[in-house]
Amino acid sequence: MDITRRNNITITGNPDAARTMVFGHGFGTDQTSFHELVKHFEKEYRIVLYDNVGGGRSDLEAFTPQRYRDLSGYVSDLIELFEYLDLKEVIYIGHSVNGMVGLLTSISHPSFFHKLILLGASPRYLNDPETLYMGGFNEEDLQGLYEAMSSNYYAWASGFSKMVMANPERPQLAESFAATLSEIRPDVAQFVARAIFESDHRADLPNTFTDILVIQTSNDIAVPQEVGEYLHKHIKNSTYAQVDTHGHFPHISAPNEVAAAIKNYLNPGSGGSV
Repeated sequence: MDITRRNNITITGNPDAARTMVFGHGFGTDQTSFHELVKHFEKEYRIVLYDNVGGGRSDLEAFTPQRYRDLSGYVSDLIELFEYLDLKEVIYIGHSVNGMVGLLTSISHPSFFHKLILLGASPRYLNDPETLYMGGFNEEDLQGLYEAMSSNYYAWASGFSKMVMANPERPQLAESFAATLSEIRPDVAQFVARAIFESDHRADLPNTFTDILVIQTSNDIAVPQEVGEYLHKHIKNSTYAQVDTHGHFPHISAPNEVAAAIKNYLNPGSGGSV
């Protein structure tokens, strides 16, 4: 299998750098979503970007319902990517679903990781009243989301993009997200959405021993602040950072603030200079 083609791997940055950064994008976007954030690190780090199978310019022929029925398929992809590129002790920046994919991978392959940066990650999107866990969605919300995707996918993509991107004063951000979301084949998008929104990895959180930075925004409808705080509480060796932006895509809406938070975490006392 050609992993480079499967995941549309891009390697950039400083080829002589001592450390590598790997960026994993969230649902509906692709590796280009990190364009502005990468600029802050490309002189100091070797940079690896990739597209999840089913999104971006990945090889759609590699997508099978059996492999990607849950996050384990994406974990397997990430393991294969690390082994193919012979990566060790990397700094992994994972947005949304790929934050959890990175965390799950770190449990089975801790030597792959030096640090994990979670951007808007969630162990469970569905509320759980029995445990008082608030993930952001109830059953009716998710059924409505699936029905909207099925009835008119492109209209749903436009509305969903505005809702989760927030920042209405900059409509171009939501329009850009809607464009990448609309490029995903609708049946694949619906299948992947179910795999993500119905996942529950709360029990896995204590099993990682990798140092982790949890980055949270305000007014993230997909991952409320309570979820970021939950991650921080249940992950050993975690640090919590709130960035000054709204919505689910801080690396797009506020790349300077995210870069500062990451730099401050990696180099305490630096002041997060960007």
